Amino acid sequence: MLTAARLGAAALSAALLVGAAAGPALADSPAPTPAAVPDGLYGKSDPTYDGVWRQSLALVALKEAEVTPADSAVGWLTGQQCEDGGWPSYRAAGAACDPKTEDSNATAVAIQALVALGGHQPAVDKGVAWLKANQNADGSWAYNPGSPGDANSTGLAVNALFAARTDPASVAKAGAGSASGTAGAGAGAGKNALEGLARFQLGCAAPADQRGAYAYQPDPATGALAPNTLASAQAALAATGGHLPVATSVRTQTEPKPLACADGSAPATVPHAEAGEAVGAYLTGLLAAGGNHLTLTTPGAAPTPDYTATAWAALALIQGGHPEQASGAVDWLDGQEAAWTKDGTDAGATATLLLVSQADHRAAAELTGKLTALGPAPKATAATPADTGTAKKKHDGFSQYWLIGIGLLVGIGGGLLLSLQRKRNPNL
Repeated sequence: MLTAARLGAAALSAALLVGAAAGPALADSPAPTPAAVPDGLYGKSDPTYDGVWRQSLALVALKEAEVTPADSAVGWLTGQQCEDGGWPSYRAAGAACDPKTEDSNATAVAIQALVALGGHQPAVDKGVAWLKANQNADGSWAYNPGSPGDANSTGLAVNALFAARTDPASVAKAGAGSASGTAGAGAGAGKNALEGLARFQLGCAAPADQRGAYAYQPDPATGALAPNTLASAQAALAATGGHLPVATSVRTQTEPKPLACADGSAPATVPHAEAGEAVGAYLTGLLAAGGNHLTLTTPGAAPTPDYTATAWAALALIQGGHPEQASGAVDWLDGQEAAWTKDGTDAGATATLLLVSQADHRAAAELTGKLTALGPAPKATAATPADTGTAKKKHDGFSQYWLIGIGLLVGIGGGLLLSLQRKRNPNL
């Protein structure tokens, strides 16, 4: 069964949407044989469902910590990309790409990682082209192409577009007779990416305490939207115009503004200009009511703390300029480090927590060390020059000049001593 490590994964998201109905199908499915952990990958657990996900998060977090990852770590991620530009969750070495296994979540985080690392523009361009080609006509993205879109996957795709400096408002499914993939690119062009994200957000028609939340998907029968905690947290970073890593200095010193719904003139969907504040207000309320963390609730199971949703909510609030509203959640996550990261052995959780700490400008050297230890030895760290050969040459040059100076001083001193001895004893 897919785990929460793969945020937005198809089976997990379906379980969150329909509850126990998804359980039997997953339980009856034969468990796949665990894949061997390849060299270059962060973490030692089975990478079948989260290999690209955790690798991408780890590379983003380490780059932000001024750690230069090993070539094998970067090469593993770039080697997972298929010729058409998409990424699967994991592909064994030598295995052919299967378009049916490529997914928008893995592709979106991989794009963000390669943008953060720099120097991988062709791979980034191919990844963005894959997202454009696999966008739904309503502007959304599904986990796997060909399915109805969901808020989690659409949010991640928008994050990737922002990271790649591609305006999401310009990205829409091309109409008939056009293959450009940009808004208005021919008759019948679809909704753009921001419109696709907006279709999942609850507006003024919803009860006051639900406004600004995101649904995972509309109800297939009625089209009604029901707030979903994980979907709201995941989509919120995109609604605030952000991507990984979150590195903003904006501080509004105010709480997020809830939707203004004084009369019946409010639009049917939340305008993008208000989307980030609206979901920020919703998440702030949930965090305050839940003891600074969000909760995962599924039918038939006891409510449990949702580390991942809490982390993404904190990232979104910080991106939106509300670090004070995120600080309690960051404190809570810090206190849950051992449980969430499995004592620093879960690469995806460790990387996510590190990204949150970095966004909130907290000391993160210990977390950085733990994440670094889960993968191949880095080429360099913030305290180690990347070009050790250059550093050695500079040191060697200094040493040579130092020795020459000492030799000159010894020579001068010896000459003076000999001169004084000759004056005292002319026979010398």
